[in-house]
Amino acid sequence: MQRGKLGMLLAAAAAFGAYKYSKMTPDQKNTIRTRGKDFLDKNLGGLGNLFGKKTTPTPTNGNGF
Repeated sequence: MQRGKLGMLLAAAAAFGAYKYSKMTPDQKNTIRTRGKDFLDKNLGGLGNLFGKKTTPTPTNGNGF
């Protein structure tokens, strides 16, 4: 398959997924998030923490830098 067609196919799949996700109820969205987090924890181990890591802002010295 040519690269252009493959790119269009991937873009269409992503658009369809975004559309279906936008039509879900909040309970369904929460279930999907939970299943995704469980999948990361079970299959990727410590790599899953990389995506969920919260960063704390570094303190500034008052001049904005």
